Formats: sequence, C-alpha cells, structure tokens
Amino acid sequence: MEGYLVDREKEKCYGCEACVQICPKDALVMKEDDEGFRYPLLDKERCIECNLCRQVCPYENMPKRYSSNKYTFGGYIKDEQIKFESTSGGAFSAIVDTFCDENYVIFGAESKGLLVWHSYITDKKDLAKFRKSKYSQSKMGNSYQQAKDFLNSGKKVLFSGTPCQISGLKAFLRNTNQDNLLTVEVICEGVPSPLYIRKYEQSLKKKFDALIESIDYRYKGHTFLGNHKWDFQIMRALTKNIRGGARWDFEIMRTTVMMKDEKKVIEKDRWFNPFWSIWLKHLMSRPSCYKCPFATTERVADISLGDLWGVHLYCPELYGKNGGASLAVANTDKGRTVLQAAEAEMYGHELKFEESLKYQSPMRKHIDSNPDREQFMQDLKGSMTYEEINQKWADKPSVRLLWQKYIWGNRQKVWLWNLTHRNQKWEDK
Repeated sequence: MEGYLVDREKEKCYGCEACVQICPKDALVMKEDDEGFRYPLLDKERCIECNLCRQVCPYENMPKRYSSNKYTFGGYIKDEQIKFESTSGGAFSAIVDTFCDENYVIFGAESKGLLVWHSYITDKKDLAKFRKSKYSQSKMGNSYQQAKDFLNSGKKVLFSGTPCQISGLKAFLRNTNQDNLLTVEVICEGVPSPLYIRKYEQSLKKKFDALIESIDYRYKGHTFLGNHKWDFQIMRALTKNIRGGARWDFEIMRTTVMMKDEKKVIEKDRWFNPFWSIWLKHLMSRPSCYKCPFATTERVADISLGDLWGVHLYCPELYGKNGGASLAVANTDKGRTVLQAAEAEMYGHELKFEESLKYQSPMRKHIDSNPDREQFMQDLKGSMTYEEINQKWADKPSVRLLWQKYIWGNRQKVWLWNLTHRNQKWEDK
C-alpha cells in the first residue's frame, strides 16, 4: 500500500516523523503546508533510494495492534495537587510513578508559548512538564532514535504521545528489543491547525502588546470549594509582554481584573470558548484525522488514557469532588501489569470495557468530515482576524446546553445520586 511518500496524498500522512528520523542521509525534513500541518519533504539529490522511510511509515506498515483481553480502569489519583495539575484524573502520573522505579527515561510532549515538542526526562520530579493536554501536534525531533538508544543501553523507557506517534515509534524501532518499553497513548480526537492559535496570539499582541507564554486549554480553576472545576474547564493563557514585563490573559468566563497594568484576567469557561466550538465541529483537523486508522478498539499502545466521559451516568461513585477522572485501558499484558500496580496510588475500580466504550467515540470511529472545512481553512489562511473568524464560525451555546451545564449539570446529577444511595455511598480515599 503506497503512502504519502509515494503519491503525496495528505490524508495518508499522520505527521509522526518516523520517516525523517530513519533516513541515513537526512534527505527528509518536515515542512509546514499552507494549513500549518507538517509533512516530510524529500531532497532527491541526497536520497539513496534505500526505502527505509517507507518501511517505517505506519500507513504502509502498520505496527501490531491489540484488540482483545483489555483491562479497563476508571478513577483518579489520590494526590490532590497532582490531580489538579492534570487534565483528567492524573492516571498518567500514577502509571509513571509505578513503572519508572530505577534506570528509567520518560518521553512526553512539553510546550512553551505556541511551541509543542517531544522531549525526555530522567527524574520523575520533572513530570509536570508532560502533564496537561496540549491540543497541538508536537514536533518529534529525534525522540524515536533517542528512545531506541536508551532501550539498547538497558534503560526502561516510558514513551507517551498520540496513537499515531506511538505507531511511528513502534514502526521506527523495528527489531529493537522492546521488553523495557512501555507506551502510553492519549485517546485522541484529532489535532487542530496551529493557524488558529496563532491568530489568537496576533489578537493578544494587538490588544496588549503581548505574546503567549503558555496556554492551559482546560484549566480546572479555583473555587471556594477548592481546586475543583471539571464541569467548567477554561482556557488559560499566560502572556509575556514583548518589552519584558509579564501579564496574564485568561479566556474564561469571569470579570476582567487589572493589577498595576501587569496582569489581566479575562475568564471564559469552555462552553463560551470559540476554540472548542470550532474544533469540535471538525473544521480544522489534520486531513489524516478524518480517516484515522487508530480510532478503533484495536490499539497499538500498551495503555490508552483519556477522560472518563459518562462518569455521571454509569459510574457516578468515581466523580469525586468534581476534580476530573481518568479512563485507563490496558491493551497488552504489560500494560495490565503496570496499570493494576498503579491502582495503589489511585481511587477507583475496574470497569467494563464495552460500557466505557459507549462514551469514547475516538475509540470507536474517526471524526467525520465537515463539508465547510475547506471554506473555514480559506478564511483561517486569509486576512480575517481572530475575532472575525470566531464571529463567523463559532457557535454560541444553546439555552439547553447552558441548562445542562450550569443548572442541571454533572455535579447536580451526582449529588442526587449520592443522596439516593446514602447507604452505598463511596467515600473519597
């Protein structure tokens, strides 16, 4: 089966970068197209036609996938601070702490400003940089080769990433001994074009003479009840003044606060955030995401991690204090062993995979194509401002949605469940 390197059809390239890293002559480099997505570009003068690039392309040579004997767990880490710093329930941190006991290396995606890239750490104390969802496809650099070198030296390697990145790693490693490798993937719903968030930064630059220093797409927030705000996740952007000073810009639903002209807080929760409206309509995803072969119950990674969607419907006892909960699915025996050992650091229990699958569409099917995508991308690539893009393409929340999220949301439903199950009530541990 011929892939992107042969026919240049963009839906066949996942952007995993395995082909670039395997090339012995550096004949391939990743270049952005006009939509902001990166693809391999071949220098024919350097190419020796060894075909290693095609041999490690997941589209042409899909690594082994696992479809049966899954072990499913739902819950959250007991450490409240780590849970607050995590996008969901902190299961990733518990898994890392369990697997990485000695002589280990951890790979993951870190970010600064609008840049997202893969790197590694050798001390679990530095794990915070890999927490939080980035909602951007990371640059892989030479992380696959580094992981291979570490494995060959006898180190334990935990490699985290999107399903296509894990597949890229697996394809790249080929015959490398992988006994000491644990792969952890995020359950992904597609990667958005970076052009949108760049428009956002242009808006900030115009308004505040500031550039984005960091973004927290799903900041849980602080309330009088503590660090728990899962229903009202917010996008938090820390801006850095171009002239050297620092100040904040929050895209959440709260009143603006000025502090000596150094900090600006604008709070808007996710249901009023145009990013979520546009992204969830699948207007700006990578072309390959619309035909993603990894959006299925057959997984490549040892462990799949995601949000415990539907928690208030089929396992309300795991809702906790509204601070987030994780779904963890072990796809291999190795993954099961690590996950079950990690449960000592978490509150939760085993779930039926078939039940949890009902609320995990990215594990059942790829995202649907939106017929308006081409027009949206033309607007995004053009001269329209961030505000104009949002006005044209972002939907305002309906009254029904606002009722479901603010008046009769998950917290209220779980409260009622606890009230009616007093004798069976689960206590946080």
